[in-house]
Amino acid sequence: MWVFGYGSLIWQPDFPVAEAVPARLEGWHRSFCMRSIHHRGSEAAPGLVLALDAAEGAACLGVAFRVAPGAEAETLAGLRERELVSSAYLERMLEVALTDGRRVEALAYVIDPAHVQYCGGLPLEEQARIIAAAAGGRGPNRDYLWNTAAHLDQMGLGDPDLDWLAARVRALVQR
Repeated sequence: MWVFGYGSLIWQPDFPVAEAVPARLEGWHRSFCMRSIHHRGSEAAPGLVLALDAAEGAACLGVAFRVAPGAEAETLAGLRERELVSSAYLERMLEVALTDGRRVEALAYVIDPAHVQYCGGLPLEEQARIIAAAAGGRGPNRDYLWNTAAHLDQMGLGDPDLDWLAARVRALVQR
């Protein structure tokens, strides 16, 4: 069983990993397009979390995790509890290209563009203002952004939009 991580799963998979390989997913892009009312915001003051948003010609760099043999059922249950808390994500099996040349089917959580929490297309400045102020059950929204951007950079998978957002949120928080 493979799982594609593009956000917090990269730095906090919370399941036993047998192998982690940088990977590319075609047809999707990483985007702060989901309002978070649980983990990184509240219903009164939603934050933003990353989701895979479908886009023609897009690609997302992330990490494919091979789940440790024998841990598949518990991993799937844990991921569903974590990712499907509000039904804004859809669970999909998608083909990803591993950097070592293999292609595998991986479990991925993509945004449902018809869901009320979907907010694709927000300008980066608006995203930065929301992320700088929001907090939820798993902590400040800015920590989620900073951890994700830092881990992507450490792996050589830097995301220019996340890097810009991380710097802008730092500036907003320091004011």
